[in-house]
Amino acid sequence: MSTLKTSLKPRKSAVQARSAATVEALHTATLQVLTQQGLIRCTTTRVAERAGMSVGSLYQYYPNRDALLAAILEKHLTTVAETVEWACDRHQGQPVGEMASGLVSALLAVKLQDPAVSKALYAIAAERGGAQLVARINTRMVGAIAGMLATATDAQFEAPSLTAAIALSAIVGPVRTLLEGNASPAFEAGIEQQTTLLLSAYLQAHRVTA
Repeated sequence: MSTLKTSLKPRKSAVQARSAATVEALHTATLQVLTQQGLIRCTTTRVAERAGMSVGSLYQYYPNRDALLAAILEKHLTTVAETVEWACDRHQGQPVGEMASGLVSALLAVKLQDPAVSKALYAIAAERGGAQLVARINTRMVGAIAGMLATATDAQFEAPSLTAAIALSAIVGPVRTLLEGNASPAFEAGIEQQTTLLLSAYLQAHRVTA
C-alpha cells in the first residue's frame, strides 16, 4: 500500500470503535466548516471544536484532515451510486423514455440536494485519492445503467455499457457546470427538463422499429 493511501485510511472503523455517532458528528462538522469557511480554514482543530470534542479524539479515527475529507467524499459518492442503482432497479423493464426521466431525476436529486456540500466536495475530488474513487464509483453506476438498459421494452443496445457510460456523462456534464458555478439561473431552472430531453433522444435512437 502506498504512503498516500495509508495516510488517507481511517485509524479504525466506526464499528470497531462502537462509536458510529462520533464519526457521524465528525463528518457533519467537517462539512459545516468546509462549506462555511472554505478548505483552507477547514482544519482538524476547527472540525473538532465544531463537533464538540478534542483534537485528540478526532485523531483516534483519522490521522489527518485529508483522511477525514477522503472519507466524506467516499460516503457522498457511495450515496450517489446507491441512488443510481435504486433508480435503475426501479425502472427495469420500462420504455427508454421512462428510464431516462427516472435516471435524470434521481441523479439530480442526490447531487443537488445540498448544492453547497456538493460544490465543496467537487472542489476537492481531484485530490486526496478522489480521482481513483470517482472512477470506481462511475464504473459501478455504468454497470447499473447498462443492466437497466438491457431490459428496455422498446429498444435494443448492441453495446449497453458504452451507451450507459455516455448516458451517465450526459447527466454529469450539466451537473458539473452547475457545481463549477458556470450556470445561469435559466440553466439551473431548466436542467432537469433539458437533460431528460437530451438523454431521452439519445436512448430513443436505439428504439426497435416495426
